[in-house]
Amino acid sequence: MKTVDLKNRYEKEVIPQMMRDFGYTNKLQVPRIVKVTLNIGTSKTTGNPKLMDVMVNTLTRITGQKPVFTKARQSISAFKVREGQVVGMKVTLRGKRMTDFITRCINVALPRVRDFQGISPHSFDPAGKSYTLAFKEQIVLPEIKSDEIDKLHGMEVTFSLSSSGIKESFALMKMLGFPFRTEAQEQEYLENVKRMKEAKRQRERARQRI
Repeated sequence: MKTVDLKNRYEKEVIPQMMRDFGYTNKLQVPRIVKVTLNIGTSKTTGNPKLMDVMVNTLTRITGQKPVFTKARQSISAFKVREGQVVGMKVTLRGKRMTDFITRCINVALPRVRDFQGISPHSFDPAGKSYTLAFKEQIVLPEIKSDEIDKLHGMEVTFSLSSSGIKESFALMKMLGFPFRTEAQEQEYLENVKRMKEAKRQRERARQRI
């Protein structure tokens, strides 16, 4: 698969197109991806220190940086969380490392997702300042070899944008090559997810009756 130089595409294609579409009068007004944050929750590592090591190794191999641990600011008894307890880990990418990761994400990781049908156009925050993408398994990333690990875990990737709204953010990411589903595809996808969840509930009820 041919890999596109994202920086070159942004400067040569995205900026001129968005200036025409949104009436920007200055190149600096055109939104851009400011940073990418990779985050892994550690709730499943309680009593399983090996899984914590796997998660640290995942982020280190993918980003080339050591993750920063995030801790609970207060205790939450309902979730058995104590103040100061490690609840996650994250890595923030900017500059070339960010661009390289986005390129791998679009061209390698997403196509490797099982039954991939595109990404949702509805995962922006209300202000259009960020888009969050969730991976169920870390092995879709090219740096992680499936035959070298014995524990799977998920990961969230948040793209922070200097945009003024969802419409601009969507246009920017689509022009950069993010494979969004159309509204019709999104509706079909959600209906399929609903059917699969219902089928799972029916199987569980059937097992309980046995």
